[in-house]
Amino acid sequence: MLKVTGSTMPGALSLMSITVFATSDDGSKEAVGAAVLDRDDLSLYTAPQQRVQSVEPGASQLEQNVAALRDRVKPYAAWCQGAYGNIKPGVQRVIQFGSDTYAYLNDPPKDFYARAGVIGFTGVLGLFLARGSRIKRLVYPAGLVAVSSSLYYPEQAAAVAKSTGDSVYERAVRSFATVEKMLKTRGGDKTDAGSEPKP
Repeated sequence: MLKVTGSTMPGALSLMSITVFATSDDGSKEAVGAAVLDRDDLSLYTAPQQRVQSVEPGASQLEQNVAALRDRVKPYAAWCQGAYGNIKPGVQRVIQFGSDTYAYLNDPPKDFYARAGVIGFTGVLGLFLARGSRIKRLVYPAGLVAVSSSLYYPEQAAAVAKSTGDSVYERAVRSFATVEKMLKTRGGDKTDAGSEPKP
């Protein structure tokens, strides 16, 4: 009789004695002498070590097609990201302007709607007076709206007039310099072409 002990067995089962038969090399079964064996020493309780190999499956046709599509789309995606990076500040400014306008119209200053009505009416009056010419259709409404706006908002009108005047003056100076340069080069070409070489 062998006494099998195990550290994980409950108390009553660990004290039980069981008979264990071992097979000898010649194939006959015989009882093993009285000895204390650990449960892990018996082949019944030991699990054989398994050799597991992980085999990576090859890429399927779908995966190959998706990879090829990603390679083709990559330059366009990079271009879109660059375009979005360029457009993003403008979009954020428009969103900010919209939210500021909404907040302003939610709590407008006193007489805002009356002033806006007068300014809009002068624009419509300018369209009515500008019948006939396309230039009048552009100049009259814009001029009347500018005049009526400057009456209600003189500080903003002065700031806009100053910045506009500065930019108009700068452009006039540039165009004058360009015209002067063109006239000098044409005059220099004529004198060079008309002069004869001296012997």
